[in-house]
Amino acid sequence: MNHNSNTQPRRSFIFTPGLKPEMYPKALKSGTDMVCIELEDGIAPQDKEIARNLALKLFQEKQENDGVERILRINCLREKFGIDDVQAILSTQNHPPALMIPKVKKPDEIVLLDNLLSEKGHHCRIHVIIETNEGLENAYQIANCSNRIDALFFGGVDMSAELRCENKWEPLLYARSRIVHAAASAGIDAIDVPYLDLEDLEGMRKEAILAKELGFSGKGSIHPKQIPILNDVFTPSELSIKKAQKIVSVFEKANTGLVVIDGKLIEKPVLREMYRILSIAKKISKK
Repeated sequence: MNHNSNTQPRRSFIFTPGLKPEMYPKALKSGTDMVCIELEDGIAPQDKEIARNLALKLFQEKQENDGVERILRINCLREKFGIDDVQAILSTQNHPPALMIPKVKKPDEIVLLDNLLSEKGHHCRIHVIIETNEGLENAYQIANCSNRIDALFFGGVDMSAELRCENKWEPLLYARSRIVHAAASAGIDAIDVPYLDLEDLEGMRKEAILAKELGFSGKGSIHPKQIPILNDVFTPSELSIKKAQKIVSVFEKANTGLVVIDGKLIEKPVLREMYRILSIAKKISKK
């Protein structure tokens, strides 16, 4: 299934707890591209209902058109808390713009959610976290099971525990590659796991560069001070923008399947990525 989702910057994201709605405005002004209100791992079982009610209340008010993507991370759809989250979302008229679904193992989970949202007339987009071995095995099918999906997120912490490996770049390279491959097959974004060492900003930058080179569109943060670095790494450079402009211009004038630019043969399929770079750069410049 080839998705034609709305291309937008997803260079960075940060979580804000559902139990503390007063932190939501601060997160929106942190400079991140995505703010995700947390109802899952960061909320204790006895606080789930309170957090859910507080989080959904935030969407009763009109959201600013500030270019920040709003996401609500609900609980696993195979658990009661997740079912309760979905029922609450279906019951509200002002639904969150997007939902993040954790611990997805099979495409059936997303298909069911898609059907329920469609039946209600809700237009929520979907972000999927791949963080289990079974989910990794089914990543390709999951990525292609719904036109609502905009991104696959790599849950490296849970994945390393499942694979019994260290949460480091080399041991998780295969898993990351599978997710990038699955996301690319559906024309959606792949977002890398946050870097957990707050004091090692240079280490985070290096890992973010590796993630970008592998094909990720962005990376999570656990603190606002990480966001400027992530945005810098995943923002198209002036050189890449000029290259994209040149390739697009030459192809549009030539109207052929391949061209030669600066002595290099370039085939038409690269246009898709060039258009994406230019679209993201344009939207970033308006922020």
